[in-house]
Amino acid sequence: MATRSSSGRRSGGFLPFFLGFLLALVLVAAGGWAYLHFGHLPVSTGDPAFPFEAQVVHVPLHARIAGEMKHPPFGISEDVFEAGARVYRAQCAECHGTPGHDRPYARYMFPKAPQLWKKHTASSVVGVSDDEPGETYWKIANGIRLSGMPSYQHLLSDTQMWQVTLLLKNADQPLPDPVQQILNGPPAK
Repeated sequence: MATRSSSGRRSGGFLPFFLGFLLALVLVAAGGWAYLHFGHLPVSTGDPAFPFEAQVVHVPLHARIAGEMKHPPFGISEDVFEAGARVYRAQCAECHGTPGHDRPYARYMFPKAPQLWKKHTASSVVGVSDDEPGETYWKIANGIRLSGMPSYQHLLSDTQMWQVTLLLKNADQPLPDPVQQILNGPPAK
């Protein structure tokens, strides 16, 4: 309820509130524009991330993967691992490394390309071997926005993507010698 001042006029009201709100919106928009135009946004791979940037990207990513996850159409075998190793060596190794060989420039990507043959620091998990195969397959097929991970669905066959997926799922297990030789041999041309 508005009160009357000593001069008999009402104090308060909607118009001053509305004008204050409008002025606040204009100031926030002008401040945002000035920050974007003159500020030092994290646009290079060496810059620290925005607060909550990882959560903004990972929450919808995990929800999408969970909704679209598939199951492998075939099981594991040495032939599957060998075929997966050939594809991995040709398409993935430059960013994600090979057993015992990290790629130095991967740490300068943003986000960093995970070394898929390396144990996690807090556990004995190697690479993505603790992920569901459908999650790894989804990431190979679709890529990950705002990262260096491209989509391979138009470059590799469905079978090839599953072969790489099953190979990576078993990265924490001893692999047959022919598979190790493919992974650690010269890159495919």
